[in-house]
Amino acid sequence: MTEEQDKVVRRRGPRRDAADNRDRVLAAAAVAVRREGTAVPMATIAADAGVGVGTVYRHYPSRDALLGALTHRSFQLVLDTARRAAAFDGPPIERIRFFLERTIEHGSDLVLPMHGGPAPGDQATLALRDEAHRTLGSILEQGRDDGTIRADVTRADIVSFGALLAQGLPHVPEWKPTARRQADIYLAGLLNRAAGRIPAAEPAGST
Repeated sequence: MTEEQDKVVRRRGPRRDAADNRDRVLAAAAVAVRREGTAVPMATIAADAGVGVGTVYRHYPSRDALLGALTHRSFQLVLDTARRAAAFDGPPIERIRFFLERTIEHGSDLVLPMHGGPAPGDQATLALRDEAHRTLGSILEQGRDDGTIRADVTRADIVSFGALLAQGLPHVPEWKPTARRQADIYLAGLLNRAAGRIPAAEPAGST
């Protein structure tokens, strides 16, 4: 290894450590905020992440900065899931099923405005939100065009219901099976019954 290559490796080490710490802080903060609300002490988040509180403040100098990062991360997850749903091989109703299934799985990572998180204020987060909505809207449009999904269903309906499924009820110890049952009932209601039975597809979670 040359001297220059050695310098590059040494630079990458601290950068990777910093990125890992940032990811741990965000993951711990998502759980802590869902558990205790947005006023959860920064020291609690640091302890849950296994880092010092100084590390938290080094990455996020204020509570607002941390909450904003959580919101951005959440909308990035929603967008990634919407894109995967759009690429899913199946009829539109099964693409929506895939989106809801993955939203349930991501539930503990999502700190969205409906879960007590702040409304997105920066342009980057707003762009993620809008792109996620457009992607889901394109799936719905396909279902309306082929007559398999009710014409009165909007992308806001899908987004709102997905957010509700991601928020487990405190008195339900095993939320995911309950959420999947609610999703099945909801999806049945989305179908345009006048179009006849929709061909069965593989479960969305099987890919």
